[in-house]
This record gives sequence, C-alpha cells and structure tokens, in this order.
Amino acid sequence: MTDKNKENPVPEEKTQKVEIEQPNSDSQEPKSEAEVESTKMEKQPKVEFEEKQGKRGVKLGTIAIIIALLMGGGATYQIQQQNQNYQAQIDALTQQLQANNSQMASKLDSVSKETISKAEQSTHKAETLIEQQEKSIQSLQLAISELKGRRPNDWLLAEADYLVKLAGRKLFLEKDVVSATLLMESADQRIATLNDPSLMPLRQTMADDITKLKSVDIIDKDGLVLRLIALQKQVDELPLANAILPDAPVEEKKEVSGDIVDWQDNLMTSLKDFSEHFITFRTRDGNVIPLLSPEQHFYLKENIKGKINTAIQAVYKEQGEIYQHSLDIAEEWTMSFFDSNDSKVVKFNQSLDALSKQNIAVEYPVSLATHKQLSDVISERLRRNVTSVIQEGDAK
Repeated sequence: MTDKNKENPVPEEKTQKVEIEQPNSDSQEPKSEAEVESTKMEKQPKVEFEEKQGKRGVKLGTIAIIIALLMGGGATYQIQQQNQNYQAQIDALTQQLQANNSQMASKLDSVSKETISKAEQSTHKAETLIEQQEKSIQSLQLAISELKGRRPNDWLLAEADYLVKLAGRKLFLEKDVVSATLLMESADQRIATLNDPSLMPLRQTMADDITKLKSVDIIDKDGLVLRLIALQKQVDELPLANAILPDAPVEEKKEVSGDIVDWQDNLMTSLKDFSEHFITFRTRDGNVIPLLSPEQHFYLKENIKGKINTAIQAVYKEQGEIYQHSLDIAEEWTMSFFDSNDSKVVKFNQSLDALSKQNIAVEYPVSLATHKQLSDVISERLRRNVTSVIQEGDAK
C-alpha cells in the first residue's frame, strides 16, 4: 500500500482530505487509530476505482479526439474529392455549353444566310414579276391605243426611230460612217414630213448628230487594202542586192621623174605600171555584207509579205501604230537586202513610204443623242393616246 501511495501521490492527498472533510456526525469524540485505519482500507478501493475510471476517460477522450480528427480528415478529403468531381463536371458542362453555343451560332449563321438567300430570290422573283406586269401593262396600253387607231403620221415617227437605231448599229458595230449618215438623213426626212412644230428640238438634235457624222474622216479602207495587196505581189519580183563591198582607198599614181638620182623609184614605178596590165591588187577595209542564200532569200520575201499582211489587218481594225510599224519594218528590210539602184525597188519603197504615212485611226462619236430624244417623244405620245382612251372609256 505504501508503494502505491508513492506512485500515486495525488490519490493519497485526496484520501487525506476525505478523512478531514468527513468527520463522524454521530459522535463528537475523536476516533481511534484502528477505526481510522479501517476507514482508510474501506476508502482505498474506491479511490483506485475512481483513478482507473479517470485514466480510462482520458484514454477514451484521446481516442475520441483521434477518431474525430480521422473522421474530420476523411470527411475533408471526401469533400475535396467531391469538389474536384463537381469541378470536373462543371468544366465538362461548360465545354458542352460552349460547344452547343458554337453549334447554335453556326446553325443560326447558316439559317440566316439561307433566309437571306431565299429573301433575295423572292425579291428577284418579285422584281421579275413586277417587270413582267409592267411590260404586260405597256403592251395592253399599246394594244388599246392601236384599237383606237393611230393617225397615219404616227407611223413616220416609228420609221424614223427604226432608221436612227439602224444608224447606231452601223456606226458602233460596223464603223460604217457613210451608211450611218445616210440613215440619219432619211430619218430627218421622215420627221420633216410630219410638219409638227413641237418636233423642232428633235430635228435640231438630229442635225447636230448628222454634222458630227459628216465631220468624221472617211478612210477608203478597201482601196488602201488593195494597194497593199498589189505591193505584196511585187515582192517576188524585186531583185536582190549583190555583195556589198567597202570602197577602195584612192591611190595616187606615181610618174617617172627625169632625175637620175631617182632611178630606183623610177624603175619600181615602171615595173608596177607594167604589171598592172596583167594583175591588179586592191585592198579594202570595212564590213562586207555577203549575198543571201536561196533559203534566206525565200524567208526574207515571206517575212516582208507577212508584215504587209499585218498592215492589212490593222487597216480593218483601225490600229494605226501596228499599221505604221509593220510598213516601216518592211521598208527597212527592202532597202537593206534588195538592189536599191533598181527602179522596181525604188518605186516599191516609195509606195511603202507613202502608205505608211496614211492615217487610219478615226475618232467616232461616242453616242447619238437623237436616239434617246426620239424614244422619249414616242413614249410621250403613246402615253397621251392611252390616257385619252382611258378618259373616253370612263366617260362612257
């Protein structure tokens, strides 16, 4: 018992306190040592039990704390895992939402484009239908005016309009200024036959157009082409030039002197004069142009013909630069490789030079103002006729 008290001093103090605090209430006399000892023996198991219970409570509290910590850590880890899972699900849902948004945007874009294209198609169809209806209305108006019957003079306006349109085609498509001028004059005669003072501005415009047409330079294309074809045929008859040698230097002729001292020079001069009756040597310095071979001669003539043919095509297309350049090259080749002293070659070059100076570029009028003005006059008269017919129908 003493060893236990030594190991656990705290319980011993407690027992002592218990002994002091719990006096015997029945008797006021002090107890004997045996009674005190017996009391101690009775209290000691109780104190040991309480001590064991306290240690067990501490252990249980520690275990409970450890279990609580473990459970809290596990719960925290589980919550973190759940949070990560939730975050992964949120990210997946966000990506899916973005994909759905992009898909919806692309679908909306395609649908909007398709809607716009369908709207444009519908608009074009509506415009086409409106144009067809307008044309139908115009044709009906024309039919109504024809049913009423036109005045005989109105046909002259229709003829004048046809002649003006034909003049425009002749001028802008065929470049035929003469025919266009004659057609415009015929149209002016038709309008003059109407004897209508309200058409004087139209006749003034026609006079301006006719003046412009007459001021255009008229080129005889057919005559020019025929002259070029004639020159093309003369190429085969032109003679080639001989080999061109540079000029020989002029040598001074020495004469025999009467001085005996110059006997050696006199002897050499005499021998040279005597040898020149048999053999003559002349030296020339410079470039020598040799004769052409038969094959080169053929190609030369064909090339000159080709240049003339290019000039013929340029006449009809009114390409002045090509025309002049082709004839200049043909003239240069002729002067270089043919005999320039021959009369045929001289006349051929003169003809080429004269034709190359011919101007084939023509400035045509941009448009004929008569066409629009005449169309406006006819449309105005037609509108007045239709209006009068409608008014008469309403009056009836």
